[in-house]
Amino acid sequence: MKLSVIILNYNVRYFLELCLKSVQTATSNIDAEIIVVDNNSEDDSCQMIRELFPDINLIENKTNFGFSKGNNIGVSQAKGEYICILNPDTVVAEDTFFKLLKFSEEKEKVGIVGCKLINGAGMFLPESKRNIPYVKAAFKKILGNPKDYYANHLQENEVGGVDVLVGAFMLLKRDVYNVVGGFDEDYFMYGEDIDLSYRVYKAGYNNYYYGKSSIIHFKGESTLKDKSYARRFYGAMQIFYKKHFKKNILFDMLVWLGIGLVYIFRRIPVYNQKRVSQYVFISDVVNEKLNRALSKKVILKKDLEVVEKQAEVIFNGNSYSYKSIVKMIEDNKDKQITFKILPKNSNFALGSDDAISRGEIIILK
Repeated sequence: MKLSVIILNYNVRYFLELCLKSVQTATSNIDAEIIVVDNNSEDDSCQMIRELFPDINLIENKTNFGFSKGNNIGVSQAKGEYICILNPDTVVAEDTFFKLLKFSEEKEKVGIVGCKLINGAGMFLPESKRNIPYVKAAFKKILGNPKDYYANHLQENEVGGVDVLVGAFMLLKRDVYNVVGGFDEDYFMYGEDIDLSYRVYKAGYNNYYYGKSSIIHFKGESTLKDKSYARRFYGAMQIFYKKHFKKNILFDMLVWLGIGLVYIFRRIPVYNQKRVSQYVFISDVVNEKLNRALSKKVILKKDLEVVEKQAEVIFNGNSYSYKSIVKMIEDNKDKQITFKILPKNSNFALGSDDAISRGEIIILK
């Protein structure tokens, strides 16, 4: 088997359904398997998988083991030569895996390969490619200068070597994953992708960013930015520095002080209520259920022509490929409009307007 896609899920049932439909399409011509590890979700994620995706390998944990252990459990059952660690709040294009597998097979000593991530508004996510967070770079980022933290030697659409990839999408050989011991289970959530990237790098492998393939990461849906997030994120950074860069007492004090100050003074996001001027359905057919679900008239269009500011654009997954939807969102990211996707053969539309907002779901009845 060529590829195993590992998806760790926790309470994002609708985003998971969209993700799985995109992954199934993207692996239709690849010898691949999909493994979903559920970390004791309280929604009906597992029931949905059993009903809609009976061929998927579903692992139901009876407790929330966190990101690292949950993914390690999934990889332990994987059969593929390559594995892809994938977040459940992502949408991949039909050729994503094909392109990255081909790229990986052309490289020697390949480690982790990542791709270009955009959020639900089409904006590039800079954590798609990062440098090793040495103390100087980390402190500069804390002070508002992330230049040395992100891998800015590459443009977002370029391809090349980087140090650190993001855990929302990581493609690598299963043997490499096992050689370095997989994710460090000392991390419950956050920081484990930096740690794994760094250990793969130290083991002599080359990590790459492949900016010619874009996927959506509805960042914010599965990682809400609240006080719990802050505590876990900065706690993960403490684990990383203690594990890899501990030098002396003064060094440790500076690291803990810097991380602590960011936690104390971080700005909690303020969410503004969204105003929608009009709904635009990008489709070749009318959807009466969608019309009934929305309070305003839905305008039917076959492509993204000029739309009003603050319009909400809904893409029909029955009419357009995921690759074309991703491209349309990315190409129209600066038009002050928001986006949702109605997955193929589904009774809902969903989206997320930026990198920190919780996703919105429209149920069609």
